[in-house]
Amino acid sequence: MPLAVVAPVSACLIGLIGLTGLIVGAYARAFADGFGEHPDVPLREARDALARATRITPLPRRPFVVEIVMAGVFGLVTWRSASGTGGPAAGVAAGVGGGVTIMTAVLLYAAAAGVTLSVIDWRTRRLPDAITLPSYPALAVLLAPTGRLGVALLCGLALGAAYAVLWFVRPAALGLGDVKLAGLVGMVTGAVGVNAVILAAVGAHVLGALYAVGLLITRRATRTSEFPFGPFMLGAALFAVVLPVT
Repeated sequence: MPLAVVAPVSACLIGLIGLTGLIVGAYARAFADGFGEHPDVPLREARDALARATRITPLPRRPFVVEIVMAGVFGLVTWRSASGTGGPAAGVAAGVGGGVTIMTAVLLYAAAAGVTLSVIDWRTRRLPDAITLPSYPALAVLLAPTGRLGVALLCGLALGAAYAVLWFVRPAALGLGDVKLAGLVGMVTGAVGVNAVILAAVGAHVLGALYAVGLLITRRATRTSEFPFGPFMLGAALFAVVLPVT
């Protein structure tokens, strides 16, 4: 099925899952709000944040940014998996009539966790272990039926190791949270294809560099200024998953 053509039933499904993203985004926003820059007890912070999120009414709130982004990402990854075009994962991504598949579930989980981590990192410059570490077994369980778990784990290990080297060489430029996130990015993109891993790895630094140049040009930062890198890693991973790389 061509990437630009999706069956009508898939179009309805994409729209429905996109709307579901608005609700998930409301929960993600409330959950992310519970994380601060320097928690005394990180595990208690995560537990309290989760408890707070479960008590909200899951409706979008102004300025609607997180909810809209979550809905858009949900729609994109569903469209990508329904199209089933390109990459070794195409066989498990293509559903009957363009329906929900195992890869859809993998990408939706990654999308929900990724948007939440981006919001937290952008505000606090943290990528909490309470989200990144449990995501490893969660993704492994979701990927197991696809037949791509082995490749995903190898790609996660490779990208995580590459970021660990970068962290060791320049600890001021990357945090350990970025290293842990890199392993997750490698797993998800590795399930799509090795080229997707490469695109995600290179794209993160390109996006980060463009943002840094923009800050310098507008004089909003200096050469020594720091900014969270996680959102750029996750943005590049989204591009790598959505684009038809093979």
